[in-house]
Amino acid sequence: MKEFSGKTVFITGGSSGIGLASARLFAKEGAHIAIFARDKKRLDEAIRTIEKMRKFPSQKVHAFQCDVANFLQVQKSFAQAERELGICDVLINCAGRAYPAKFEEISLAQCEETMRINFFGIWNTCAVMVPRMKQKGGVIVNTSSVVGFLGVFGYTDYAASKFAIIGFSEALRSEVKQYNIHVAVLCPPDTDTPGFEIENKTKPQETKEISKSAKLMTPEDVAKSLLNGIKKNKTIILPNFESAMTYYMKRFAPSIVDRVMDAAIRRVHKQKGGQR
Repeated sequence: MKEFSGKTVFITGGSSGIGLASARLFAKEGAHIAIFARDKKRLDEAIRTIEKMRKFPSQKVHAFQCDVANFLQVQKSFAQAERELGICDVLINCAGRAYPAKFEEISLAQCEETMRINFFGIWNTCAVMVPRMKQKGGVIVNTSSVVGFLGVFGYTDYAASKFAIIGFSEALRSEVKQYNIHVAVLCPPDTDTPGFEIENKTKPQETKEISKSAKLMTPEDVAKSLLNGIKKNKTIILPNFESAMTYYMKRFAPSIVDRVMDAAIRRVHKQKGGQR
C-alpha cells in the first residue's frame, strides 16, 4: 500500500502517543480515521487535533470509547466504526502499557492485566477485523517494542506480552497473506509518550542504567517510520538506527548484547554496594 488518500484507518490507542501521532499523519495523507481508546475526554481532544491535519474537508474522523482488553467492547465499537467509515484498509494496534519492576515485585494480577491489554487487546481487534478485511485485503500493524525481541531487566511481564505479539504476528501473516492482507510489527524504542512518563515512576535503577544512553524518540518520528514501513511493505518496522542495530545484534551476536546489559547492571549494583 503506497497511497492512503481515501483509505480507512482504524487506530487503537489513538488518543495519545504513537497512536495519535499516527492518526494525524494518516489524516495528512488523506485517509479517513477512526481512533479507539478508553478515555472519552482524551478522545475528544485527539479528534480536534486530527481534524486540523486533514488533507481534504470530506475526510471522516471519528472516535470510539473502547477497552481493547474487552472483546465485547471491541466488537461493538468496531462495528460502529465500520458503519460510519466502512471496512478498514489499515488496522494499527497501538494500545498498551507498562509498569516496570523487578520480577518478585510484579503480582500475578499485574501480569494478567499486562497480557490482557498488550497482547489480548491485539488478539481481540484482529479476531474482529480479519474476517472483514479478507473481503478486500489491507494492512495490519501490531505494535510490539524493542523489548519484544530483547528481554530487559525490569520488564518480565511487559517483555512476555511484547514477545507474544511478534510470534502472533508472524503466524497470522502466513495465514492471511493469501487474502492480500499484510501483517507487520512495529518495534519502537523508548518514546516520549505519556506512557513513558508513567514507566519512569516504577522503573528499577538497573533498567534506567541499561537505557540511559539510548536516544528518546518522539511519537511523530515513530509514526513517520510506521508510515514508511507500510509503504515499503516491511514485516518488522524498526524506527531508528539504534533499534535496528539492537535487533540485528541480538540476532547475530547475542552474547555481546548480554555483556553490555550485564555491565550496566553490575555498575548499579556496585554503586548500591558502595552506598551501604
